[in-house]
Amino acid sequence: MRLDLSARDAAADLERLPLLVSAAEPRIIRLEQVARVQASTGPNQINRRDLAREVALSANVYGRSVGEVSADITAALKQIDFPPGYSWRFGGSTKNMQESFGYALSSLFLAVLFIYMILASQFKSFLQPMALMTSLPLTLIGVVLALLMFGSTLSMFSIIGVVMLMGLVTKNAILLVDFAIRARQEGMERSQALLMAAKVRLRPILMTTLAMIFGMVPLAFALTEGSEQRAPMGQAVIGGVITSSLLTLVVVPVAYCYLDDLAQWLRRRVRGPADGSGDGIKG
Repeated sequence: MRLDLSARDAAADLERLPLLVSAAEPRIIRLEQVARVQASTGPNQINRRDLAREVALSANVYGRSVGEVSADITAALKQIDFPPGYSWRFGGSTKNMQESFGYALSSLFLAVLFIYMILASQFKSFLQPMALMTSLPLTLIGVVLALLMFGSTLSMFSIIGVVMLMGLVTKNAILLVDFAIRARQEGMERSQALLMAAKVRLRPILMTTLAMIFGMVPLAFALTEGSEQRAPMGQAVIGGVITSSLLTLVVVPVAYCYLDDLAQWLRRRVRGPADGSGDGIKG
């Protein structure tokens, strides 16, 4: 509610505004008896959000990432003791980035879950897919090193690259383990089967790795127009593919051996009592 324009020309008009003091015993007083009216400056518009007044401050960043600037602002605001009823929160691109990171992490979790479900159904085992999925953490080593080397930061595009890597690096482990399983089915000893699998599958693994690396070079080095924003995705893919492809040949066979021993031990524990053995080891 606002007064008419003619009643807002002079401060004396505002001082004579009547106020109702008490509802039980109504008594009218003037505004000048409880307040002082003086000329000053104030907002020409009051914005509200969630039934509370809001003051929005906007700015652009230059020379630094939005995440770094937001972290510095958060640290400074946490040192301020705000009065009761006052609070702060980010909006704009910072809010969108935080929401996008949340969605990306959810997508990453679902990707890993679906990969495990598919591998478990194809290999008909709950333990063998875990050996294959040991190649997934190896990608993070290359992603971090590549981003540090190029001077990039962890952004939405680099997280998309990590999600892409989940399927790419698992393929190399599948080539290796699947060949070893088929060799063992033909009567070959486990260690020899893994060594032969690494020797035979090395060439296709390197071919697919090099094809992916050279395909991402224009994007990673920002050689195309407008690719500066998308460059971290290519950099993350290149770094993750290199480290995972090299370490997969070492880590995955070792993890497969340990999990295979665990599976055999569990089978002996389950079959032992049924075969009449007292300690559950024979059978």
